[in-house]
Amino acid sequence: MRRRHRRRRRRGPENLSLSFLDAISCGFGAIVLLLVLTKVGEPGALEQARQSLDARIAELEQRIALLRGETEVLERRLTSRTEQLSTEDDRIARLRGDLSRLRGEFAASAELSEVQDTVEGRLLAARQRLTEEMKRLQARQEYRRPPDAPVGGIPVDSEYIIFVIDTSGSMFQNAWPRVQEKMAEVLEIYPRVEGIQVMNDMGQYMFSGYSGRWIPDTPGRRRVILQTLRTWSVFSNSSPVEGITRAIRTFASPDKKISIYVFGDEFTGDSVQDVLDTVAEINPRDAEGNPRVRIHAVGFPVIFSVPGISETTGIRFAMLMRALAEQNGGSFVGLNSVYTGGAR
Repeated sequence: MRRRHRRRRRRGPENLSLSFLDAISCGFGAIVLLLVLTKVGEPGALEQARQSLDARIAELEQRIALLRGETEVLERRLTSRTEQLSTEDDRIARLRGDLSRLRGEFAASAELSEVQDTVEGRLLAARQRLTEEMKRLQARQEYRRPPDAPVGGIPVDSEYIIFVIDTSGSMFQNAWPRVQEKMAEVLEIYPRVEGIQVMNDMGQYMFSGYSGRWIPDTPGRRRVILQTLRTWSVFSNSSPVEGITRAIRTFASPDKKISIYVFGDEFTGDSVQDVLDTVAEINPRDAEGNPRVRIHAVGFPVIFSVPGISETTGIRFAMLMRALAEQNGGSFVGLNSVYTGGAR
């Protein structure tokens, strides 16, 4: 009996050791299982994180592309503005040069007297006085006006007259009734001439059928000229030079007394002096110092009466025509109004 009891007591520790080992094995297995489960879940999380990061990178790249596009647009605008600024700077420099040149020309022509002239007023007053005197003397049959007597300072001894008229928009839209009025007055002081011609400031003839030859002077043709003038609107560069030079080259003759009447408001050419030199060359003086063609001019103050327009071309027209009239035996008349019947 004692032996059996001893055997049972010996088996007690072995059972305890097995239970401890079982517990440790189960714990180790649980840890291994946790590790396995963790490793299995990590790839999904990593893939999700990678996708989120790729989406963010794509968004940032898109924003960078948009910013680059906007930068290119802004750079192009900056380049364009820089070029415009450079162009404007060049234009300002040219205008300053033109202004300096004009001031020099104006100062040089100051001796030619004031831009606005009162000759037309004297012409009208003289013609009115002459008319009254003619009525009184003709009644007594004592008066005969010499054919070469001047009227208001303007010689009216010419046998042929040429009108060179600025047909630009500024003239046609603002001063055309006044132009018709002045043309009728000029024709009135020449009761009878050998020939008439009408062209615009570009040298274009009013009547192409009479290009290069004189229009015979008759009352009927005078009426047709004045009627055509009412609606005569052809292209013009607002410079009388072409018309004047063409009229002189075409019609000047040493055996004819010719007068040119220039109606205009602007001179847009480059140089006043160049025009004076050119006309002096093609319109020489005879042995007595008289030019082949007299040049008269009537200045219409359109540029000075329309708000917002630079007055430079109007001043240059007055300067040119004052000098040209004096150089070629004529007179310059500067009007004070573009309205018919207005002040002169």
